[in-house]
Amino acid sequence: MRALTLPSLTVIGASEVAAEVDSNRPECLEIVRAAYLAHDAGDSSNPHSSFLRFPHQSRSRIISLPAYLGGDFDVAGNKWIASFPDNTGHGIPRASATLILNDCDTGYPFACLESSIISATRTAASAVLGAELLLGARRARKVGIVGTGLIAQHVAKFLRDLGWEIDGFRLFDLNPAAAERFGATLKEQSEAEVVTAQRVEEAFADCDLVVLTTVAGEPHLHDPGLLAHGPVVLHLSLRDFAPEVVLAAQNFTDDVDHAVRERTSLHLAEQKTGNRDFLNGTVGDLLHGRVARAPGRAAVFSPFGLGVLDLAVGKWVYDRVAAAGKGVRVDDFFAGVEG
Repeated sequence: MRALTLPSLTVIGASEVAAEVDSNRPECLEIVRAAYLAHDAGDSSNPHSSFLRFPHQSRSRIISLPAYLGGDFDVAGNKWIASFPDNTGHGIPRASATLILNDCDTGYPFACLESSIISATRTAASAVLGAELLLGARRARKVGIVGTGLIAQHVAKFLRDLGWEIDGFRLFDLNPAAAERFGATLKEQSEAEVVTAQRVEEAFADCDLVVLTTVAGEPHLHDPGLLAHGPVVLHLSLRDFAPEVVLAAQNFTDDVDHAVRERTSLHLAEQKTGNRDFLNGTVGDLLHGRVARAPGRAAVFSPFGLGVLDLAVGKWVYDRVAAAGKGVRVDDFFAGVEG
């Protein structure tokens, strides 16, 4: 065991996080894959997230995601992520987050990272990994996107940087101007056809991959016919589908106990049926070949978003930044601590 000493604390801001992610999304995806495999092997601890809500602001919340990830990562930590939808009306982003990384020998924090980018990155990477596992290739003839905010933008960047073959996009947002702006960006990055849909149904029709990244708190999609043509759906916002839509598809998630709670669509389906038989497996099951998508049937991937993924991406960013001598290092942050 190495000698135990008080660590320094390295603070890593958004620009440095973004630089590392933007420069190597393929490696970032492999980091997320490795984290899922470690979690599937039981080499992790991922308690349920804690939700802090406010009696005077029903749409706002702050979530705490503590976790430990073993294997080559061997790191603990906590993501503290706030979602205040009214922020956008004041010209600032809805979400803000920090990630604390803790040394597993002393328990001391050794890094504090801006984490809204890390959170969006791990969400997008896990989504695109799920899409590849369920579609069987990095190929989607048409991609429908419902909700064109930050998460959708990160998903699109992973699809681009991982070399996905895509012929067209169908975009829908309750704010048509947001969809138009996102579409203009896609046109700059790709030769794929980009169409802004007038109705949400148009983002499903004739699309073999559909990405849901809304801020919906209750189901707003009730028609199982949306899935009649058998698409793969990345249900990242977790609460868009009514139970009857969930029950019309094969369903996969990252961790069953985490995903079937807090009134997610999967949770509502459980309440409706009284069981979890509609769940077909996890990412770990797909990675190991223990389960597979049924050909021609709709498949919905609803990842709850595990804290171990934040740790994996955050540790990867920290290692790269520290190796380059970047970040703000505070050597005496814990100096004078007693007891």
